[in-house]
Amino acid sequence: MHTRLFLVRHGATVLTAEDRFAGATNVQLSDEGRVQARHLAMRLSDAKIRAVYASPLDRTMETAGIVAAPHGLAVQPRDGLREISHGHWEKLTRSEVEAQFPEETAAWEEDPYTFAPAGGESGLAVTARSLPVLVDIVRAHPGETVLVVSHKATIRLLLSSLLGFDPRRYRDNLDQSPAALNIVDFKGPGHARLTLFNDTSHYEQEGLAIPAIPVARLSKWWCAEDAKVPM
Repeated sequence: MHTRLFLVRHGATVLTAEDRFAGATNVQLSDEGRVQARHLAMRLSDAKIRAVYASPLDRTMETAGIVAAPHGLAVQPRDGLREISHGHWEKLTRSEVEAQFPEETAAWEEDPYTFAPAGGESGLAVTARSLPVLVDIVRAHPGETVLVVSHKATIRLLLSSLLGFDPRRYRDNLDQSPAALNIVDFKGPGHARLTLFNDTSHYEQEGLAIPAIPVARLSKWWCAEDAKVPM
């Protein structure tokens, strides 16, 4: 039997615009993030969602609660779905991290999958704790549609694993906008198909802006000064 997974990133937070590392930091949704979540809730209001799961951090629990409200479902927290911890980089801007920890930054840019800053997690560690949780959710809901709300890095790492992408390139090749909708269809827990990726068409409601081409949210490879932006 098929299981359909609505895999959603939480809405924008009070630190989103500041481009700070806040993986393990329990920041709140901003007003913009709540608007994004409400529009996603409207978009999914007619979907037959049978269960809702989320990372236990406030920004994911609130996003999930807003989207779950039209369905009368309680949000079930799962610790394995939380965001990657950046250790002693937490709450610092990217420029501050580059200035204070240049060697760590270079190692992270080279291979974010196996490297972790002091006190933080590698992408491998995040995959090891989040993938079993996702597989258990799929096993528990054969033939049903479920909502899972998680975080930018965690979602990209999960998709890399499920679809057989090189996980060392997850920061180069994949993006996740706030409140983005991904749809993953499973034919059993071991066979996944990505049906929709990083979709934010609900942003168009009431004048919400379409996300711009990423400039500072991905890796140095993407943001290099000599990179050409297609017109």
